[in-house]
Amino acid sequence: MRDIVLISDPRVSSIPVEESGERLIDVRGRLRTDDRLADPEGAFAHLREGVLGRLEGAQTQLPPGYRFLVVEGYRPLATQRQIFEKYSAELRATFPEMSPAEIRVAASRYVSPVEVAPHTAGAAVDLTLCTEDGVELDMGTPLNATPEQSEGACYTDAPGLSPEARHHRKLLGVALESAGLVNYPTEWWHWSYGDRYWAMTTGAASALYGPRLL
Repeated sequence: MRDIVLISDPRVSSIPVEESGERLIDVRGRLRTDDRLADPEGAFAHLREGVLGRLEGAQTQLPPGYRFLVVEGYRPLATQRQIFEKYSAELRATFPEMSPAEIRVAASRYVSPVEVAPHTAGAAVDLTLCTEDGVELDMGTPLNATPEQSEGACYTDAPGLSPEARHHRKLLGVALESAGLVNYPTEWWHWSYGDRYWAMTTGAASALYGPRLL
């Protein structure tokens, strides 16, 4: 497994944001969505206009019969903070020997600290593959499985996956990378464009998207 730079790393958090001003767009009706993380305001189904356009382009690169299934895009700041604090508390209970700094790093394998979170910018999307009829395909773990729950199989390049799951992850990655999105390598389902992690990965001088209000 390749070396992984976590989103809490100073190499990511130190990257400046030059906000593009792009709108948040509702993806429903343009891409297939799933309501497992739906909120009353429909925030989950919004992405920056440029991200949505790239996803639509990437979907055309999938083999016949395959579709993206968008589970979550934009995430309000309060929701991001709640998720990070909840998972951090779970880690403290499981690993009481870890320092606060170690907890922060460990938590960032699964959920971003609020100040650098790409979901709050509408720059990140959690998605999987499905058939034309909406049947989800085997990706090796459930979407949003933690490293503890999956014994590390949530990592994109995790060893020990079935040939079918490995194939599906490859299809997902090839299509999304062709459209310029980057993967957060501890989460096979998390892809982004225009955020700080994208900038770090691609060598861009700055991020295009910062936190937004819906």
